[in-house]
Amino acid sequence: MPEKPGAKGQAAKPHHHGHRERLRERFVQTAGTGMPDYEILELLLFGTIPRRDVKPIAKELLRIFGGIGPLLSAEPEQLHRAGCSEATIAMLKATREAGLRLLKGEVMQRNAISSWQALLDYCHAAMQHNPTEQFRILFLDRKNVVIADEEQQRGTVDHTPVYPREVVRRALELQASAVILVHNHPSGDPTPSKADIDMTRQVRDAAKTVGITLHDHVIVGRHGHVSFKGQGLF
Repeated sequence: MPEKPGAKGQAAKPHHHGHRERLRERFVQTAGTGMPDYEILELLLFGTIPRRDVKPIAKELLRIFGGIGPLLSAEPEQLHRAGCSEATIAMLKATREAGLRLLKGEVMQRNAISSWQALLDYCHAAMQHNPTEQFRILFLDRKNVVIADEEQQRGTVDHTPVYPREVVRRALELQASAVILVHNHPSGDPTPSKADIDMTRQVRDAAKTVGITLHDHVIVGRHGHVSFKGQGLF
């Protein structure tokens, strides 16, 4: 929509112009404390959608995806279907990646047992909103320090193929002394299935034959997790 000239011959500023500056100032002053998700999303959209009121766009995206977590975790095709431009998609995915790297920095090269909550926080952020199952392994040295974090498989909405021999092979390549298995349940319910339990025991037994310890298997759901060790499942 073309801009109208102001009283002094200048283009009139859109009604949302002052809103952007006020929102930025409030964010800097409060570090975002107390600001709703749509305002945080507005701040992100300012960089890719100039000269438009992005508040309704932010609210609509949160409505479509059900929250800021699922939005940032959505696949590019889903974001495109929701009307996001390539620039906005790249910004959203980069925002998620930056957050994951921040959390991962609290896990890597640290003792997994003494930083267990940080490890859980990272796994939740990385996996809880994934639309399909993802299986990853944290590899530990003999002092239980995390030396690698690798995604091994991606599956369907309710199944991920896991091969115990591949888990053991990769652990040997990395000279790991222990592993922690992590996968997500897109359904949101982290309750282990019989297949989950059987696979975990197979990995435990295969790893044990070459002196590698399975410390735990964690299933991440949308609002919680289950620890196999905590539940006495292996």
